[in-house]
Parts: sequence; C-alpha cells; structure tokens
Amino acid sequence: MPLSEHEQRMLEQMERALYAEDPKFATALEGNGLRTYTRRRVYQAVAGFLVGIALLMAGMVAQQIWVSVVGFLVMLGCAVLAVTGWRKAPKPGEQPAGGPQMRHQVRPKRSVMDRIEERWQRRRDEQGQ
Repeated sequence: MPLSEHEQRMLEQMERALYAEDPKFATALEGNGLRTYTRRRVYQAVAGFLVGIALLMAGMVAQQIWVSVVGFLVMLGCAVLAVTGWRKAPKPGEQPAGGPQMRHQVRPKRSVMDRIEERWQRRRDEQGQ
C-alpha cells in the first residue's frame, strides 16, 4: 500500500531532521550495511554448501545414508540462502529499495491477475474510444 502525499511529506521531513541532527548515523542507514550484510550472508551460504558436500561424501564413504541425506539438505538450504541473498543485494553505487532517492520510484508489487486485469481494461478503453 503506497503512502499518501501527507505521509510522504512527513517521512521526508523526518529524514531531513535526521540528516540535520546526526548525518553520520543517517549515512550509515543508507545501505552500505545492507550490502555488506547480504555479501556476508552469501559467503556463509557458500561455506555451508561446502560443508554439505563434505557431509554428503562422508556419509557415502562411511555408508551412512542419514549423514548423506543431512549433507544434501544442508547443501539445498545453503543454495537457497545464497541465491536469495544474491538477488536482494543492491548493486554497487545503487541505493537500496528503501533509500531516500528511490522512495518515489518504487511501485508496489502487483499480482499477475492485477496486471492482466489492467491490460484488459486498457484494451477495452482503447477499443471504446
């Protein structure tokens, strides 16, 4: 749900006050921390994936199926974490989605049905004119 104009003005006013009061803290909140957090998360997921491979191989060598299954599950979970962390990471030089410059450009996510309905309505409007 997008913010109303009044809410956006209030939020911008609060942001300006934060920058005026404590610029160092405000710049720390802008997104560099998010980028390092997601990078760290991806590295941890890759390390976990390697541990999963080791467990899988150890289970096969020791002929313990349950160890191999645990290793596979660890690999699967870490792969999911790495992929989702990689997709969420902002590009270098780019503000995160919640940054002050990007706030007005962010559109709420719409479902597939909403987009189809919007296209259908647009076509009906074009044909009716």
